[in-house]
Amino acid sequence: MSVRDIQSYLEKRYEVTVSTGFISTLTDQVLDDMRAWQQRALSERYAVVYLDALVTSSRQNGAVAKRHLYVALGINMQGQKELLGLWGQAAEGAKAWMSMLTELKNRGVNDILIACVDGLKGFEEAINAVYPQTQVQQCIVHQVRHSLRFMPWKARNTVAADLRVIYSEATEAAARLALDDFEEKWGEAYPSIAPSWRNNWSRLTVFFDYPPAIRKVIYTTNAVESFNASLQKLLKPKKSFMDDEAMMKVIYLSTHRIASKWTTPVRDWGLALGQLTVMFGSDRVAL
Repeated sequence: MSVRDIQSYLEKRYEVTVSTGFISTLTDQVLDDMRAWQQRALSERYAVVYLDALVTSSRQNGAVAKRHLYVALGINMQGQKELLGLWGQAAEGAKAWMSMLTELKNRGVNDILIACVDGLKGFEEAINAVYPQTQVQQCIVHQVRHSLRFMPWKARNTVAADLRVIYSEATEAAARLALDDFEEKWGEAYPSIAPSWRNNWSRLTVFFDYPPAIRKVIYTTNAVESFNASLQKLLKPKKSFMDDEAMMKVIYLSTHRIASKWTTPVRDWGLALGQLTVMFGSDRVAL
């Protein structure tokens, strides 16, 4: 709840009137817990880490400004989702992500098998600067959204269905042929789509190296986007925060509510773990 939500609740439920400043002072007690959580030690190794950002607003020097909330969500070696960190920044960029990945390393994360990201320029280079052995999968869903961005609504379903053929193929070679077919069909009407896929091909097709149990976990960043959507739902009534601390207090407490539902491992995780062992070797997949 926001400070004003708490104020309103106390007035309606208990007929007690308190200032927003008093409530803010009391809720500041959560900041120590939040800082301890943000600095806590993490596991040495994660099978998958999803990296994404969402946009909210807070006041900066009296004016409302956009703030980018960076989110790192991991799948640990037991197949459980684990929120690794949250960071508020003025903008999203590869350089800032590299700084946050360095922080994760300093907190004990020595190895990430696969990182799943959006199409941010320089993202793969930033990840590999900190984790040179990590494979980087660019989110297929983000690529599809980018492809459909500038076309009429009436054409989107048809084009999206043809794009789905590409990433639904069994092998990278078959997917490449499907992209050729797509370009032959749509290249004249939408000349930028196929070249965009080709430019990102090496990052988009990493998941083809893996069996189905792993593919469905890494081909998209939906896991972290689902988390972000849950956060956005909680943040939507609040158009902007008084400052970054107020923003982070609400977000930090909200994450505990969301994460409390992560009680079961990823489906078919035992099978996926065995396949990861074959792909990466027992030393890197050791629990």
